[in-house]
Amino acid sequence: MPEQLKDRVALVAGATRGAGRGIAVELGAAGATVYVTGRSTRTHRSEYDRPETIEDTADLVSEAGGHGIAVPTDHLDPAQVRTLVDRIAGEQGRLDVLVNDVWGGETLFAWDTPVWEHDLDKGLRLLRLAVETHAITSHHALPLLLRHPGGLVVEMTDGTAEYNRDTYRVNFFYDLAKASVLRMAFALAHELGPRGATAVALTPGWLRSEMMLDNFGVREDNWREATTRVPHFAISETPRYVGRAVAALAADPDVARWNGQSLSSGGLAQVYGFTDLDGSRPDAWRYLVEVQDADKPADTTGYR
Repeated sequence: MPEQLKDRVALVAGATRGAGRGIAVELGAAGATVYVTGRSTRTHRSEYDRPETIEDTADLVSEAGGHGIAVPTDHLDPAQVRTLVDRIAGEQGRLDVLVNDVWGGETLFAWDTPVWEHDLDKGLRLLRLAVETHAITSHHALPLLLRHPGGLVVEMTDGTAEYNRDTYRVNFFYDLAKASVLRMAFALAHELGPRGATAVALTPGWLRSEMMLDNFGVREDNWREATTRVPHFAISETPRYVGRAVAALAADPDVARWNGQSLSSGGLAQVYGFTDLDGSRPDAWRYLVEVQDADKPADTTGYR
């Protein structure tokens, strides 16, 4: 969809790596001006202490055909977020797409650990990073987004509303964080819909983020080697796949039909016809229910 978003302005909050980077790049590939934010820059690393930076993401956006603008921002600091939005308003006069993708919790949760045994400080920090950042960003950015009709807010989470309703996700803090983001999209839809904008929740499937590839000791070009140890990793997808989902939503003149809904990259691929970088259409959440959670052998036939 080259140039389909040529006159659109997007803010991807939390675009340093993973889904945020994939979304920013695909919005750029569609021609958008994309402000990319995060705490990892070429001169300062966040506590993640990883090499990815927002400047690198902005460069990738521009290389893809858009205009990438990196703005270091801690979305837990309302003053920084207000300054960011004021800058977008001053430079562009509009905001058409807001992607709330701030997460930052990978090092803060322990698997299958009950709340009374979990490190409390880490759990509360996770909730602040995963929930409070989204609320602060929406508070400051939505007045600008509402200046023009047709705005889109995408709340990024892990899991569909249906899947998370019936499935315990990792631990108390993780489960609460992901459910909260789903509910934020629902609440925003009620507040934005009558004012001419749309809010949705969106989840990727099993994401081949930079950190996930590192954890499995593989690269994007040889990721299938990891399936010898984790067979169900065969259903995984690149961050660009969910990026194409956001770009498709942003370019849809009838995007309001999705207002308040919980969506997935694989589900939207069936509607809009986009594919992952390898030409496949992984449908991870259907696979998780029908194959992985059903304790069947890994087999992606009919799922990608």
